[in-house]
Amino acid sequence: MPVNVYTTLDDPSATGTTGALGINGTGQIVGFYTNASGTHGFLKSGGTYTTLDDPSATMGTYASGINGVGQIAGYYFNGTGEHGFLLSGGTYTTLDDPLATIATEAFGINASGQIVGYYSNASGAHGFLDSNGVYATLDDPSATQGTYAYGINAAGQIVGYYQNASGLHGFFESGGSYTTLDDPLASQGTVAVGINDMGQIVGYYGDSIGIHGFLYSGGTYTTLDDPLASSNTYALGINASGQIVGFYQNGSDLILRGSNTSPAVAGQYEIYDIGNNAILAGYSLGQVGTDWQFAGLGRFRQRHHRHDVAQQRHGCVRGLRHQQQQYHQRRIVGHGRIELAARRLRRLQSRRHDRHGAAQFQHRRVPGL
Repeated sequence: MPVNVYTTLDDPSATGTTGALGINGTGQIVGFYTNASGTHGFLKSGGTYTTLDDPSATMGTYASGINGVGQIAGYYFNGTGEHGFLLSGGTYTTLDDPLATIATEAFGINASGQIVGYYSNASGAHGFLDSNGVYATLDDPSATQGTYAYGINAAGQIVGYYQNASGLHGFFESGGSYTTLDDPLASQGTVAVGINDMGQIVGYYGDSIGIHGFLYSGGTYTTLDDPLASSNTYALGINASGQIVGFYQNGSDLILRGSNTSPAVAGQYEIYDIGNNAILAGYSLGQVGTDWQFAGLGRFRQRHHRHDVAQQRHGCVRGLRHQQQQYHQRRIVGHGRIELAARRLRRLQSRRHDRHGAAQFQHRRVPGL
């Protein structure tokens, strides 16, 4: 029986969070870290960490995917919103899906330079495949509330997740055919994030206890729980050698979501690291669920049909929820990849009103986080 060896990785420039989002065949790892100056992408290669900041970014950079030749895909935030990027040969190129009116985020990249991610507009969230600047929309036929593409391998096979009335479901797309992926232990949704050239898939699922990483290989789901995690474990990227990267959570953070009635922050959420006084991440959700008003630690009450406002990235907060978590990057060596969907998983469980903590789920991407 394989033995998984977990190794914690912390960027030396980080004073808050370090999150690993992608890994290539040579073991190079990309992700993000936070410190007093904000959120920055990183590349870890041969034991050396290099900071990656898109020159157009003013509110954070996240490196989410890397291929064998060192091309990196990711996304950044500035005053105009969320944008994907490709870093190749030292040059950053902004990626905006032509159908996007709200956001574009790039996550996965394969050996051919094909990039997957998602974009959002008035009709909702849609996955995309960027092949040499030609964008193709990816919508799982079972989706009614959004499709998000996260990972792609050399064969062009794509994984991600979609949402419908029954919740969150992973998907595997190959040759135009979509297959739903639901971990048999999941009761609160499944999110597929990374896929390698052997077709092994990693992601995470939610149950009544919390969030757990998984490896899907040869038709079998294997749960991945970091032994140091006090609440949740996320598996986000996998390479051809079966090395897996992700992160685990403990500590104390606050999750905030912008109101749909406030255009500047509509559909965005932020993770606030209480202990380190820093914004960890900010992502666009679109309109999700119903409103919640902060009513004290451990108790929340529903109000109207929209979320309360988290007014500005570093500004005044009028509500949302408290979450017990902190992030640590992990690399798993053995068995055999904003952020995202995890928050929606938490949101599904938060309907139980009086419960909060490790068993509550709300969003998509952790690639990212």
